[in-house]
Amino acid sequence: MMNTEISQLITEQRNPNTMELDNVSTLDALKIINEEDKKVARAVEKELPKIAEAVDIIFDRMKNQNGRLIYIGAGTSGRIGVLDASECPPTFRVSHEQVTGVMAGGEEAMFNAVEISEDEEELGKTDLEKITLTKADAVIGITASGRTPYPIGGLNYANTIGAYTISLSSNPDSQIGRVAGLALEVITGEEVLTGSTRLKAGTAHKMVLNMISTMVMVRMGKVYENLMVDVQASNHKLKDRAKRIVIEATGAKNEEVEAALNACNFEVKPAIVMLLNQCSTRTAVEKLNNSGGDIRKAMQNRK
Repeated sequence: MMNTEISQLITEQRNPNTMELDNVSTLDALKIINEEDKKVARAVEKELPKIAEAVDIIFDRMKNQNGRLIYIGAGTSGRIGVLDASECPPTFRVSHEQVTGVMAGGEEAMFNAVEISEDEEELGKTDLEKITLTKADAVIGITASGRTPYPIGGLNYANTIGAYTISLSSNPDSQIGRVAGLALEVITGEEVLTGSTRLKAGTAHKMVLNMISTMVMVRMGKVYENLMVDVQASNHKLKDRAKRIVIEATGAKNEEVEAALNACNFEVKPAIVMLLNQCSTRTAVEKLNNSGGDIRKAMQNRK
């Protein structure tokens, strides 16, 4: 593998716009940081066609091959992957296994830095073996520098078994991009604090992962209009949200919505189909099953 000196990376260069960060007022310093942050969305915008390609590939694997979406990374990159994965079950009613994050150093590294673990490619392979990676899965290796051994090792292993590999980095022509089936390179430039990629690069990576997981779930039929119709109503707050979602989707009155949700064990999608189609719970469930869980498709044959 071609090695890139870390000093040559864009993310390691000094930012000429932030040289006075320690010599200005708090407000002026925050304005400087804010101006740099504004560049992040524009950097993500440039990669939207490739991000869309990633979404379509992951959707196909999850929908048609019963595959999983797996993030793998170290340090900030690993934490961002774990964070996005952990928020999918309550938001979209998927299992923790279907969207999961694998991080160098394991659970301990979420809260305490375990830097040495990121330097071993073999550990990336070992950790993917532990979750029984298959050729149906899609794996996103995350590293701002594009050269972290741990996710590179993970993607190399994923390639050998036929899983689809995607890289996410913030340097052009990255090492991890060369081993990935699809390379996402969101170039956010020099950091506010030299080399601190938890800032612009980390923000960009969170945005990209949020986009990917959200749009995969949209494609999976877990969103109706812009509503989280597969939300898991596991507590009082989420039950209240479920009620508001059904009201927004149907325009029904509060009493009707409560009755529909109670009949559906507080599952939002069948409650919406029941109210819009004026049908029984059983019919609503049948319609959803026949449409792959997609409300719009279930409503095409409204009575």
